[in-house]
Amino acid sequence: MDLLFLGKMFTENGVLPEYGLATDGILQANAAGHLFLKEITSENIPIEKVQLYFSPFTRTRQTTEAVGSVLNIPFASPQMKVTEELRERYFGPQLELQSHDHYPEIWALDEKDPFSPPEGGESVADVASRLSTIVPKIEAECEGYGILLVAHGDPLQIFQAILHASFHNHPTEKNGILEIDMPGVMTPSILSQHRKFSLLTGELRRVI
Repeated sequence: MDLLFLGKMFTENGVLPEYGLATDGILQANAAGHLFLKEITSENIPIEKVQLYFSPFTRTRQTTEAVGSVLNIPFASPQMKVTEELRERYFGPQLELQSHDHYPEIWALDEKDPFSPPEGGESVADVASRLSTIVPKIEAECEGYGILLVAHGDPLQIFQAILHASFHNHPTEKNGILEIDMPGVMTPSILSQHRKFSLLTGELRRVI
């Protein structure tokens, strides 16, 4: 949970040990690791051709550790990369550390205007902009790899929304590397529908 200034406080909260995984979360992370192993095995992707990118928050670090344990990849391995762009969406100082019961009001605002942020926080468009840089970076670093992104609900559903729109409506490449056509996907009709791509807690989903 982060961003600049007030967001710095948000980042500091997100990396505190007390905001890590509960017992159920650890079990879900292990289950996701075994499912991911099954997926890469079915695709004949060797473990050494796997790369994990994860948000810097405690719970995503712990999830990545659990998956790495299943795959026998040490957490300090170069195959695991903390990725700032995958951080949680910042919902603003008034909602910092508040109940998840506030999500519906945020999502209602998102659907009405994805360019309008909650007070002091990030809009859907803000999150989409920072996530858009990940695809070309991963493609440049990991051609032919099995990639796992370990992040948070809102960023991942926003990421899926722009990926889906880019791959199906606006595919572009530069020097052989896939790029997201940001002018093409940064529209209210695309960004306001990110809830269509919502995930369950601990869910593993293939997107490409």
